[in-house]
Amino acid sequence: MAVTKEQFGTTRDGVGVTKFTITNKNGMSIALLDYGAIVQAINVPDKKGKVRDIALGFDDVPGYEVNGCFFGAFVGRHANRIGGARFDLNGTEYTLQKNDGDNNLHGGDPGYHKEMYRGDTAGENSVYFERVSPNMEQGYPGALEVKVTYTLTDDNEFVIEYFARSDADTIYNPTNHTYFNFLGHDAGDITRHTVKINADAITECGPGLIPNGNFIKVEGTPFDFREAKDIYLDIEADNEQLKNAGGFDHNFCLMKEPREYGYAGTVSEKTSGISMDIYTDLPGMQFYSGNFIDHEEGKGGAVYGKRAGMCFETQFFPNSVNVPAFTSCYLPKGEAFNSKTTYKFSWENN
Repeated sequence: MAVTKEQFGTTRDGVGVTKFTITNKNGMSIALLDYGAIVQAINVPDKKGKVRDIALGFDDVPGYEVNGCFFGAFVGRHANRIGGARFDLNGTEYTLQKNDGDNNLHGGDPGYHKEMYRGDTAGENSVYFERVSPNMEQGYPGALEVKVTYTLTDDNEFVIEYFARSDADTIYNPTNHTYFNFLGHDAGDITRHTVKINADAITECGPGLIPNGNFIKVEGTPFDFREAKDIYLDIEADNEQLKNAGGFDHNFCLMKEPREYGYAGTVSEKTSGISMDIYTDLPGMQFYSGNFIDHEEGKGGAVYGKRAGMCFETQFFPNSVNVPAFTSCYLPKGEAFNSKTTYKFSWENN
């Protein structure tokens, strides 16, 4: 195992950005930036030994300073959508930025993926990034100590651990927004990938893709990934939920206790032989099929279009702050928040 550091560039404000690369004994590596705590690259050998960078992203800092699609992003203070860009906490209404129609998306702009972090190594196979999110940043109460640690093991596990503590009651719902394409970041359409999700229901979305508190059982619907199936089979199905999102962009309710660490799903691709098992202690996972990517100029001259990548964002349910029936992302003053998500890779004939 080894961690290397190199300069990646400078921000528009003249701040130097460092890239950390963790490499394991199997030839897998992960590149991380202290700008945005970004996952800049995930290099994985395929079944023939060819190393493929399977994470969409950019070659330079200016790309990440725009990054409207959240490539590789560490997302906070609240991942996904909050309806009406507002919530009540302890009798006080908090108003957030409306950056997705009338709703708040991924905390607002600038999000956590556009901040500088203090980064350092943590042993031979981990890198952490930390900062303090000031009180009322993005409209959220409490000065929040934020830390995210990325680890790559010799078992090909990419582990993301989240930590936070606030000096006031607040909410916290972090996620990672890496876009995966197991054929390579520049390979185009992901709909021939095979997906399995350990969920028997999704949260029903109303206008603006906001969960309304209702659940839809996946049985008999395009959202049934309890058995592995190729994405293309149902992504264009005649289904109102799919049409509203332009494809899959829904929260799957995982079949486990809300904060129990357990299996969430598996993604694989036959040509490359690359497979990824997902584990988390969060109650939901957003499967997003990259429906809104539109001519993004990415790494190595690649141009990313619709469905060039897919995300598997572990999370508390979207809009949980406004839906009492959902597991709450409320974080009391002084209480430590800890969460772990693991993406475990393998490469062989599927």
